[in-house]
Amino acid sequence: MSKATRATKMLEQAGITFTVHTYDYDPDADRIGIQAAEALGEDPQRVLKSLMALVDGKPVCVIVPSDREVSMKKLAAALGGKSAQMMKPADAERVSGYKVGGISPFGQMRAPRAALEAEALAHPRVYINGGQRGLQVRLDPRDAVTVLGACVAPLVA
Repeated sequence: MSKATRATKMLEQAGITFTVHTYDYDPDADRIGIQAAEALGEDPQRVLKSLMALVDGKPVCVIVPSDREVSMKKLAAALGGKSAQMMKPADAERVSGYKVGGISPFGQMRAPRAALEAEALAHPRVYINGGQRGLQVRLDPRDAVTVLGACVAPLVA
């Protein structure tokens, strides 16, 4: 597995301090984010999942703790929209340029708006997908907000 991805290159170019962590990705896991947290031996609240959604028909990347579900109402409201829905997996892969299970908010082909669950800022370091299945980057969530220009809001149900 290559530890250099578009995501890690973007973070390096932005001067963000991060570490790379690999784990055995299980494509059959019911909840990929929870499986990543277990494989890394981390609390699921610190292992964030990156999900692709649509707010008023426009792509967004939503970053929430792996043990939580996105509230579509809260997501739409946070980004000033009327409605939100999850993107179909094939569309998420096409828009992000990453495979499902390896979608990173960093280094996407066409950077969509990003929204980060406010609870994530309670942790000094979090894990976010590094652009490949089985690859996570560990960084300060505030650095993720800065590099992504992310909206921070309560997003979970």
